[in-house]
Amino acid sequence: MELKDWLSPKDLWHAMNDEELMWRASMVSQIMEYPFNRTPKVAFLFLTRGRLPLAPLWEMFFKGHEELFSIYLHTSPEFNFEPPPTSVFYKRRIPSQEVQWGRASMIDAERRLLANALLDISNERFILLSETCIPLFNFTTIYTFLTKSNQSFLGLFDDLRKIGRGRYNKRMYPIITISDWRKGSQWFEVHRELALKIISDVTYYPVFKNYCTPPCYMDEHYLPTLVNKVCPKLTSNWSVTWADWSAGGSHPTTFLRKDVTEEFLDSVRYGSNCSYNGELSSISFLFGRKFHPSTLQPLLRIGPKLFGFG
Repeated sequence: MELKDWLSPKDLWHAMNDEELMWRASMVSQIMEYPFNRTPKVAFLFLTRGRLPLAPLWEMFFKGHEELFSIYLHTSPEFNFEPPPTSVFYKRRIPSQEVQWGRASMIDAERRLLANALLDISNERFILLSETCIPLFNFTTIYTFLTKSNQSFLGLFDDLRKIGRGRYNKRMYPIITISDWRKGSQWFEVHRELALKIISDVTYYPVFKNYCTPPCYMDEHYLPTLVNKVCPKLTSNWSVTWADWSAGGSHPTTFLRKDVTEEFLDSVRYGSNCSYNGELSSISFLFGRKFHPSTLQPLLRIGPKLFGFG
């Protein structure tokens, strides 16, 4: 076996179970200097049931940047569709298991995606996406924003309401206290150091698995609470994936074909400011959701002009 086989596995399919995978992925070299020229890559982790209806937009987004990204797909186990060899999604599925919204299996899938991506030593940033997500800027802008950031992007909110602290289970004490409890968006972006901490956790995950069941949702509380416990300074405390929650309810607004205009997308792209590496930035969100499959054609039509790719 050559060094390159360890650095970037070509075949994502393997026979490791989750315990073996987490153990393998958690290995960290104690020598800080790499014995090769390492170009940091961004790992795009797609958590999806099956096909990606917006794949043509993503193909346009990724084109020409093949050395700067990796793609990993966690799908339903019975899904076996394989795109053509010319696609960036060709043979990018990882060994997957059934996922239920709000349950521990959702976190298992996220950790599985992270662990598989960590096997490629060049992956430096890791972004979780769904089949309804779209990029809001071109690849170069997003790559630069993420790789130049000194923090990860994951929200840690102390929500005093019933849908926040009200979900805390006293049986988690003393490992997790009410003051530790946090809430945040499921759709995270983390750098390698934080990704390693997430997949290496054997202390807090079992507590959540046992005591965080609906109406407590692990995908909203596990990672925010874990990061708040072990490394709160590693995150900027906000997500780079935008969604519209103004209508209320358990899920954000789903945007349809009629909603996609240049004006709307620009309002998302530049509608707020944030602190980035200690300075004010006009860019807060890099990705958006939830976009219905019917939005593909208008996105393909206005995308090249708006995003500067294609």
